[in-house]
Amino acid sequence: MLKEFKEFALKGNVVDLAVGVVIGAAFGPLVTSLVNDLLMPPIGLLIRGVDFGNLFVVLREGPKVPTPYASLAAAKAAGAVTLNIGVFINVVINFLIVAGVVFFVAKGINALRRQQPAAAPAAPPRSELLLEEIRDALRRR
Repeated sequence: MLKEFKEFALKGNVVDLAVGVVIGAAFGPLVTSLVNDLLMPPIGLLIRGVDFGNLFVVLREGPKVPTPYASLAAAKAAGAVTLNIGVFINVVINFLIVAGVVFFVAKGINALRRQQPAAAPAAPPRSELLLEEIRDALRRR
């Protein structure tokens, strides 16, 4: 049983999948930082200084502190119920970036696969060749 598990675990596909999962887990925070720290601040400046992380709508005031709230963190600290539009926009942008990267990686892999020459078909087994010869001989009769 240990031998079978070793064969399974060391197959190329399983190792490739494990590497993909590890790199994917590391890729998530990278994209989140890219969106939150590099993309959203300039976009917010372009649309009159809006900070998407603090773009929210108060659905119900918090019992601790009444509105207005300076930030989403202040609203949450006050116990307010909020609709977090900016956080959702950031998540959508994260998704679009990840989806785009995955698309281009898959497109590149598919292009590489198309460039590889197709392997020549294997020769049929000897028994099949003999059967074909017998068939051809019977047809000639």
